Amino acid sequence: MSDELILASGSGTRRRLLEAAGIAFRQVPPAVDESEVKESLQAEGADAMDAAEALAEVKARQIALREPQALVIGADQMLDCEGEWFDKPIDAAAVARHLERLQGRRHRLSTAAVVCLGGQRIWHQRAEAWLTMRPLSPDFIAGYVAAYGERAKESVGAYQLEAEGVQLFTAVEGDHFTIQGLPLLPLLSFLRDRGVLQR
Repeated sequence: MSDELILASGSGTRRRLLEAAGIAFRQVPPAVDESEVKESLQAEGADAMDAAEALAEVKARQIALREPQALVIGADQMLDCEGEWFDKPIDAAAVARHLERLQGRRHRLSTAAVVCLGGQRIWHQRAEAWLTMRPLSPDFIAGYVAAYGERAKESVGAYQLEAEGVQLFTAVEGDHFTIQGLPLLPLLSFLRDRGVLQR
């Protein structure tokens, strides 16, 4: 490896994706007020994809300024359902509300990744996926929240498609890694071009 790699994220899912790919990196969660950034972007008329990219860059840049010799990966994901932006649910009741609002509807996941070096953006990637959630009975929602509520809080959509959350859907359009919150294949290609990974 020619560069140290840092993941500027507190996400367990993104950490697991990089670990599974055999990449050596450090995880350093940034201190970013995401709500404030989102509110500002919404007021400016930004769409969900623009917001995901802006948040990814803010995270990467913050850590890159502290770690100027490292390649720093920032990533973010936004869920947009018919113009409404969703945030990660904060508790079991919020998980249930997410499912009640998303059921029977099609929503978009906008995922972005940015790599910074010395505080400057040197690479970025945007990707999206569309998911259609089936109608859910109140009993199913209650059982899902009871069984998976804590894990569901890790996802902006209150689900993990790579696990039991797959039961929620009738259709999925898009890359599996994009849905998990990281455009992994383009990132791996960039790291090979950079010499961080072997060709």
